Amino acid sequence: MKNSIIQVENLTKKFGDFTAVNGVSFTVEKGSIFGFLGPNGAGKTTSIKMLTTLLKPTGGQVLLDGKDPVTDQAGVRRTFGIVFQDPSLDDELTAQENMEFHGVLYKVPPLLRKSRTEELLKVVELWDRRNDLVKQFSGGMKRRLEIARGLLHHPQILFLDEPTVGLDPQTRNHIWNYIRNLNKKEKITVFFTTHYMEEADRVADQVTIVDHGKIIAQGTPAALKKKARAKTLEDAFIRLTGHNLRDEDASNAETMRMMKKMWRR
Repeated sequence: MKNSIIQVENLTKKFGDFTAVNGVSFTVEKGSIFGFLGPNGAGKTTSIKMLTTLLKPTGGQVLLDGKDPVTDQAGVRRTFGIVFQDPSLDDELTAQENMEFHGVLYKVPPLLRKSRTEELLKVVELWDRRNDLVKQFSGGMKRRLEIARGLLHHPQILFLDEPTVGLDPQTRNHIWNYIRNLNKKEKITVFFTTHYMEEADRVADQVTIVDHGKIIAQGTPAALKKKARAKTLEDAFIRLTGHNLRDEDASNAETMRMMKKMWRR
């Protein structure tokens, strides 16, 4: 599609006999906020790892701004920033030093690196704390810093894997205010996963719901609620999948442990 910055066709990932992602297809429009939703073990993080060159697909094709993550890893990596579910900051460095280090890795010119760091730290309200060690920051402050860092090299896409997990409701709300403002200001495409359906209901332009590695439903939050005759997106999810978003049975837990073990190899 002409205005699609992410194109995914029949994407599949197998770990031995287990299929984590099973023939998933979707597109993401440039400049949109796209929610990729599902319970633990549904295949969300595995999909993001394939989109961002960290895992090679078993089958199917992915294009990010026309580039293939399998054949053009360097080109694809320049198109996106990412905030992982697990913290990835250096706690022994200051906020500014974390930004500086990221800028050097992405070969951002020194003057641009300096001005961009100031601009983004002001956006996420951390400029006054730029010389403080990250280990002194709260969980919400660290998340804001990770988001700023992910945008330092002017990516076209920002991947957010459970960006507000473990945060209190007020901090979660603040984080999404920053993300929406950055989406508007930077014209950046946001691709996020979350367990909190109310977040997706509030901020996503489009959502794709996955369960057991397959797509269950796609559309705007309003369209999905209408289709399921539900008042909330979470109610729609329950009616479409037959279980609660936060349910995690023993098989899903075992699946996650197995996948993490394989990723460490």
